[in-house]
Amino acid sequence: MDFKIKSGELAKAKTPCLILGVYDKRKPTAALEAVDTATGGALGDLLATGDITGGKGDCLVAYKLPGIAAERVLLLGLGKRKELDRTALEKAFAAALSRLAEIRITEALLALPEPPKGMDLYGMVRHLVQQAAYSAYRYEHTKEPDKAAPAPLKRLAIWVDDKAGAEAAGRAAGHGAAIAEGVRLARDLGNLPGNICTPSYLAEQALELGRRYDRLLIEILEEAEMESLGMGALLSVSRGSRQPAKLIVMRYAGAPKTKGGSGKPMVLVGKGLTFDAGGISIKPAAEMDEMKYDMAGGASVLGTMAAVCEMRLPIDVIGVVPASENLPDGAANKPGDIVKSMSGQTIEILNTDAEGRLILCDALTYVERFEPAAVIDMATLTGACIVALGRHPSGLFTSDDALAEEITAAGEAAGDRVWRMPLWDEYQSQLDSNFADMANIGGRDGGAITAAAFLSRYTKSYPWAHLDIAGTAWVTGKEKGGTGRPVPLLAEILIRRSGVDT
Repeated sequence: MDFKIKSGELAKAKTPCLILGVYDKRKPTAALEAVDTATGGALGDLLATGDITGGKGDCLVAYKLPGIAAERVLLLGLGKRKELDRTALEKAFAAALSRLAEIRITEALLALPEPPKGMDLYGMVRHLVQQAAYSAYRYEHTKEPDKAAPAPLKRLAIWVDDKAGAEAAGRAAGHGAAIAEGVRLARDLGNLPGNICTPSYLAEQALELGRRYDRLLIEILEEAEMESLGMGALLSVSRGSRQPAKLIVMRYAGAPKTKGGSGKPMVLVGKGLTFDAGGISIKPAAEMDEMKYDMAGGASVLGTMAAVCEMRLPIDVIGVVPASENLPDGAANKPGDIVKSMSGQTIEILNTDAEGRLILCDALTYVERFEPAAVIDMATLTGACIVALGRHPSGLFTSDDALAEEITAAGEAAGDRVWRMPLWDEYQSQLDSNFADMANIGGRDGGAITAAAFLSRYTKSYPWAHLDIAGTAWVTGKEKGGTGRPVPLLAEILIRRSGVDT
């Protein structure tokens, strides 16, 4: 989707559809008042009919109004001005996007209202750009496009009332479009079936990003290299698959180079299980097809790296994706097996369906070599996290209070929220094993917490946080599909860390 920022006299703006906001009880926004003056009061007369009250999401389309260049005007209800926040604005704009699709409009001009509470102009524009791009997403890789479906919005112009605002809005639109592109990539990768999106396919997509962006260096470690590094935990998972494991390493060099170097990089690690049948501890058949989304953490790392490259952020970022399948086979892990991780710690495998932590622990040890400023890993790790938090926030686990506050604030700003869970030492005892340094599960109680506690044993040398995205990476049921989360959250963290003026 193409985005533009416009300023100047709204009445003279040529567009197939001009979107104007109206508050509850038919109170006009400043932009609507300006256009109404140009129409000689025609919009005011229309509001007076009561056909639209200004309730949240109300829509009314008017055609061929006098005195303006727009072919039609869409009046959009924003609800009560004092109650307008990001969520309310999002719901209202969703209604406008739906109405545009109904009348088959593919190009529109949005005249912004005043920023809602909790948002500035930059945040509002970026959020609306992302929302518009998300609404245009269509999965068509393995099915014919629906020719009867209305075409999605292809071009959106956003009007701001002064040139100073136009500069900030332009920056916001660029960032929003970049983040939306990262989300699109993550959604596409997640939605692809496991017979197409294999570990080798993920690796090829990373290489394609490296060919597209000059600041991005890609390295793919094969199984022989992982074996020489001692990645016994990761490789124990891939033994049950005919697809070879890959360790995907993406290095973005964006920080200004100085005599003292470019500083420590931010490191993102994403679980890349391209299909998870559970191994010998096989999953129930119902909804097992959704286990193609078990690589959503890895997909979000690829999507975030693409967004960072598009924004050309002045920061060094490294993305690492351990990729494998987890299938039952004669060579697969068995309950009771003991494997040795890259860190030298041994692991008793009590449940082969707790495999994500096995591939992540070796990746978390591997990234020590980068001397990271901080490491954030993300994984569709536990169903227990969905039981605890539902499908709205991602679970956040860290012992670093400052990092927790940073991630939480970024999630609120990005509309990609997290909720911090405990990670106390008391949970570590649930991982005790009579035969190894630790077990790979800690029982039913606090399953998401003990999974994070397991990972924490491999992150002692750097600031670290774990995001359990099992409830947020995809939508289940009739509307099944990948969400692209937590790309918006990660992008927000990196924008803030890079010091870019927003």
